[in-house]
Amino acid sequence: MCLAIPVKVVSIEGNEAEAEIAGVKRRVSIVLTPEVKLGDYVLLHTGYAIGVVDEAEAEETLKLLEEIVSLSEVH
Repeated sequence: MCLAIPVKVVSIEGNEAEAEIAGVKRRVSIVLTPEVKLGDYVLLHTGYAIGVVDEAEAEETLKLLEEIVSLSEVH
């Protein structure tokens, strides 16, 4: 099973972008998503942006992931 996390693109330089999630930033490859623009959300898998998603879908996914984490902390 693979997991891709939505992250927000905060800067772009060539085939790399700086992406942010929960205040953490990292450099990622956008070679597979050349259409990405500043401010877009991308699905990040092993350091590669593998698809562009709309903001509503990204925020819903992040909300669900936060709920999973909070449930696992209770037990």
